[in-house]
Amino acid sequence: MTEKEKHSDKLFVKELIANDEKAFQKLFDIYAGNIYAYSKSMLKSKEYAEEIVQDVFLRVWLHRDRINPDASFKSYIFTIARNLTLNFLSKAAYDKKLKEEIFYKSQRADNQTEKLVSETEYERLKTQAIAQLPPKRRRIFEMSRNEGRSYEEISKELEISINTVKTQMSKALESIRIFLQKNTDLTLMISLLASEWFYN
Repeated sequence: MTEKEKHSDKLFVKELIANDEKAFQKLFDIYAGNIYAYSKSMLKSKEYAEEIVQDVFLRVWLHRDRINPDASFKSYIFTIARNLTLNFLSKAAYDKKLKEEIFYKSQRADNQTEKLVSETEYERLKTQAIAQLPPKRRRIFEMSRNEGRSYEEISKELEISINTVKTQMSKALESIRIFLQKNTDLTLMISLLASEWFYN
């Protein structure tokens, strides 16, 4: 995490402690995807991973006055996520139904029809999210994500500075996040935000 990101986290946490819901949403936007991906990798279930994300952020909101703004919020929130996930797994070990769903689910064949629908919806939303970007920003984003170009390569081809490329990518990702919040349900939004598509 960069110093700039640490500073942003600290600012958002201070605003959260002061009951600022927008700061809470910002922190959710930053961390929900990674928490979802972590929990899903452990629990092998979209539904249970979503519950973990909801529980984590519910605890963050309810206990916001106890958060130390000078400590790492990332470490704080992932500690909560890890503990909730491990507690869930411990419970599953003594619950026949949960054990069946979690410990053996990964060995079952996926429902291909459901998977196809999910992938089709995923691609549709990606296309719509990119289409709403301004032309120059959209081109930079597509060169990075669809063509696998480095920022340096994009900079040289478009004859713009690397900082301009970084700025345009940052703005593109922010616009796409806002689009997803408005046009998807929580589970799909978190799945999209957790994908490599969103990371440099």
